[in-house]
This record gives sequence, structure tokens and C-alpha cells, in this order.
Amino acid sequence: MALIFLPYASTMTASEIRISYDPPTGNPLGTNGWFRFGAGVLRPILNLIIKRDWRGASNLPKSGAAIVVCNHLSYVDPLTFTHFLYNNGRAPRYLGKESVFKIPLIGKVIRGAGQIPVSRESKDAIKGLEHAIAVLKAGHLLGVYPEGTLTRDENLWPMRGKTGVARLALITGAPIYPCASWGPEKVLPPYGKKLKVFPRTKVSVLMGEPLNLEHWKGKENDPVAVEEVADYVMDEITKLLEKLRGEKAPAVRFDPKKSDLPRIGNYKKARKRR
Repeated sequence: MALIFLPYASTMTASEIRISYDPPTGNPLGTNGWFRFGAGVLRPILNLIIKRDWRGASNLPKSGAAIVVCNHLSYVDPLTFTHFLYNNGRAPRYLGKESVFKIPLIGKVIRGAGQIPVSRESKDAIKGLEHAIAVLKAGHLLGVYPEGTLTRDENLWPMRGKTGVARLALITGAPIYPCASWGPEKVLPPYGKKLKVFPRTKVSVLMGEPLNLEHWKGKENDPVAVEEVADYVMDEITKLLEKLRGEKAPAVRFDPKKSDLPRIGNYKKARKRR
């Protein structure tokens, strides 16, 4: 499922949200019948094509509202990252682009599993933030890719992130747990269509400790503060990825706002059209 970023809204508080979700239940926490069905189909397949290198799982909270963030390398990311979370006790919720929910069977499964369709780049995108707040109010684990799309960095380092997840954390008080992943881009290259199934590919996930946002508490409507938190989130994800890759990231992070590449979608296809 393609995951989307959370839009920015000028003013919003958790108490203003009228959408509601049931608290998470089941084992792993947050699972239901459709989630178990999807996991039952996908986990054996993933186990056949990847070698798991999972670290830092002890940092994952066993219950309660929390936000997990990760770098975005491949369309396989949501599957391998959810595999990591699910096997360690949490069944996450994501916001995904609406078109994925219209795919026969796949759409039925992910909707039944509690995932949330949102229209990107539209006036209705603000509903994504409202749903995210409601999910956290209910006590779920919410997964977010702060970059909002697959990284455009030529060496696959994280890009500058969007501000939605920063503001969401400041509004709700939910902790942010940074994660980094490396290996999915070898299973399925960015915007690729050919899946590598043999030999099995090492896929690493490293989860860090929750971020300290105390300095920015109460500043969810301060654009400067929100930008600072967004940069802090990407800094911590990048540090974790440096550990997985065993090398240093570029001193200057790729900023999609300063690029002529499209903000979402397959930028490689857009280049070919020129």
C-alpha cells in the first residue's frame, strides 16, 4: 500500500476531532480478522524472499498510542516494516492513497484491516490528519513515512520530511519512535516492477528510542517549531540508517521543494516523458 504524508492544517486540536475509532484489541495488539488474513498470506511469502535483520524491537511500546516513522525506499517497505511491527506485538494503522483501496480484493483486505484511505493533494487531504488524530486517541500504533513518497535522493538517503507527523505528535502528545530500513530497495527497486525472490535478500529494520519533543511542547501552531521537529525526525531516521549502511549520509539532505521533480508519484516516468 502506498502511504501518504499527513497534511498541514493551520489550527486543530485533538478535542475538536469528531471521528472515532475503537480501541485496539487482539494479539498482536490492533489486529482483527482481516489483518490476520492479510498477515497469514504475506508473512510466509516474505519469509521466503527476505532474511530478517531486526534490531531495537525492545523499544516498541507494547500498548498505547504511538507513532512509528521510517524512511521510504520501495513499494515493499510497508510490507517489510509492518512485518517487523506485527511480529513484535503491534498491528499498525496507516493512511494510504485512496486509489489503492479501489483495487479488487486488496482494497477490501486493507480497509477491513483498519487502514485509512485519503485523497492526496486535494482539499480533502486534511481529513487524513483528522483520522490520524482519532486513531491515536483510540490508542493505536500509527505508521507514517514522513517523506510522503519514495526518496528522490540518488543514493537513497532520506529526503527532507514533510511537517504533518511533527504537528500530529505535538497535537496529540503521542511519542514518535524513529526507525530506519535498508534492503527493501534490493527486493524491489524504487518504482520497479520486477521482484527479486532468489537468493533471499537481507532486509534490516532498526528502531530507536522515542524522540524528546519537550522543547516544542505546546507549539503545534508555530510553523517554525513544526519545521524544526520535522527536521529533527528526519535527522534521527538518518542516524539510524547510517548505522545500518555503515556509512555517513550527505551533509546536505535532498530537499524536494528545491527540485523540479514532481512531489508525488513516479518521477522516473515523468522524466521519460520529457
